[in-house]
Amino acid sequence: MKITGAKAHAARLKRIRGPAMVREVGKAVVAAADLIKVDAQISITEGAVSGKNHVPSAPGLPPNQDTGHLANNITAARTGLTTAEVSSNAEYSAPLEFGTSKMSARPFMQPAADKNRKKATALVMAAVKRVANGGTL
Repeated sequence: MKITGAKAHAARLKRIRGPAMVREVGKAVVAAADLIKVDAQISITEGAVSGKNHVPSAPGLPPNQDTGHLANNITAARTGLTTAEVSSNAEYSAPLEFGTSKMSARPFMQPAADKNRKKATALVMAAVKRVANGGTL
C-alpha cells in the first residue's frame, strides 16, 4: 500500500509548529486587541458632550466622555509572542465598568470584547490557515 501526500502533510505539520506560526498568530492577536481598544474608545466618545453640557450616561450604557481621560487611557499591548492585553488605566475605570454600591455599572470594555470576539477568532484562524498552507502576511 502506498501513502500519498505524506511529504506535504509532514511539511504542513512542521509549519504549524514553527516560528512563522507564532509570528503570524501574534500579529493576529495584536490586531484583535487593537479592534477591542478602538471599539471601547468609540463607545465612550460617541455622542458625548464635555464641559458644562456634559450629561452622564444611563446605567448599563458606556460612560459618556467628559475630559477624554478615560478613552485616552485605554491601551492595547502585546504581552507575549501570541498574547495581548487591552486595559483601561484611568483610576476610575473599574468603578465605571463594574459599578459600585452607589453607582450602577457603565461597561465599556466587556461590550467591546464581546463585540469583537468573532472577528478576533477569525483573524487567528486565518493566520493559522495561512501558515499551514505555506503563506504569511
